[in-house]
Amino acid sequence: MNPEAIGRDEYRHRRRRLMERMPAGAVALIPAADTKARSRDVDYLFRQDSDFWYLTGFSEPGALLALVPGRDDGEAILFCRERDERFELYNGERLGPERAADVLSVDRGFPVSEIASVVPGLLEGAAKVCVTLGDYPDFDRDLLKWVSGIRARESGGVVSPGEFIGLKSLLHEERLIKSPNEQRLLFRAAEISADAHLRAMRACRPGLSEMQLEAELVHEFMQGGARTPAYPPIVGGGANACVLHYTANDAELRDGDLVLIDAGCELEHYAADLTRTFPVSGRFSGVQRALYEVVLEAQEKAIGECVSGADFNRPHEVGLHAMIEGLVSLGLLDGSLEEILESGSYTAFCPHKSCHWLGLDVHDVGGYQVDGRWRKFREGMVLTVEPGLYVRPDMEGVDAGWRGVGVRIEDDVLIAADGPVVLTAGAPKQVAEIEAAMNGA
Repeated sequence: MNPEAIGRDEYRHRRRRLMERMPAGAVALIPAADTKARSRDVDYLFRQDSDFWYLTGFSEPGALLALVPGRDDGEAILFCRERDERFELYNGERLGPERAADVLSVDRGFPVSEIASVVPGLLEGAAKVCVTLGDYPDFDRDLLKWVSGIRARESGGVVSPGEFIGLKSLLHEERLIKSPNEQRLLFRAAEISADAHLRAMRACRPGLSEMQLEAELVHEFMQGGARTPAYPPIVGGGANACVLHYTANDAELRDGDLVLIDAGCELEHYAADLTRTFPVSGRFSGVQRALYEVVLEAQEKAIGECVSGADFNRPHEVGLHAMIEGLVSLGLLDGSLEEILESGSYTAFCPHKSCHWLGLDVHDVGGYQVDGRWRKFREGMVLTVEPGLYVRPDMEGVDAGWRGVGVRIEDDVLIAADGPVVLTAGAPKQVAEIEAAMNGA
């Protein structure tokens, strides 16, 4: 738990902003994540729910945040696990409800053992409940039981909640714009990730396994202060790069192949998402360079469109058009741009979109469209730009010399007042830069 990475005042401000967006008479309930079993008596490393973290900065499992605007006895109430000497002997110190107000700047702290007795009282008289249903089934069942119990007493004049409001529609709009503190963490996560990719480039050589390059990445993440990757790293050599979410990472890296690495660290819950493609041998072949430069040009043009006021889809559209034109120039596609777009023949080479939001989640929250139209970029938004081109080994109608090559180039981009800021610029992506880094320059 490190609430100071963002600052307690900012967490308090976020809770206040959410309460201002809530309908009159509403109460919000936000559950924390819980531990998940990995095998028998071993749990996965705990990672807090992003919405709960966004509002509290509290990293313990099994907690609950209640927001009750206008409540005289405290509007922000945290239920958390009590101190336990034996538990702490094995697992480390807990915060405990007695310290919650001081450490997290909430108004009140209660033990989780009192949720069932306290929360129904908070819901009684509330017109609406703002909540995310479906993510935590056990909590959903408890909530419905509490509301049902209140409704059973309506004949005695008790007022029960009459409506559930989706919390995501309120909270995720707030998460979409990153504060200066969030931008700082995202930039640092991007720096660490760029250093890791550079380390992998320098370590790469034929005969290593993909997982050995993954080890180089994870080493640099931890050395930089990031405990975990933000997602399972993709290290795909040769044709494995054509598998978009390849994570086996167990094949041998071969001389003459490219290797695609898609990996970013998570720092204080904020993610980086970075992809580089480079030659195992340290030198691009003619075919590899031709395909690579098509993607690089597309990505650079796409990043140029990441400006305040532009449509979210504009970078993808510009990058895709550039890749199609490049494929036509290489003889891999036939026809005009319009004909190829209409037929969809490009999807055999370019199957995915080029952008997504980035923040507390790798694929971060926030709608891509508003009222049926692409959202406009605003300062403080952060997204990835990641065009990809894949010539699968079994692709028919393509000369064998092109097959088995996958290229993706991805950077993290901040929408800023003066134009796009590439947070991951420290990872080489020009052909000459990559070859120099891999050959000791």
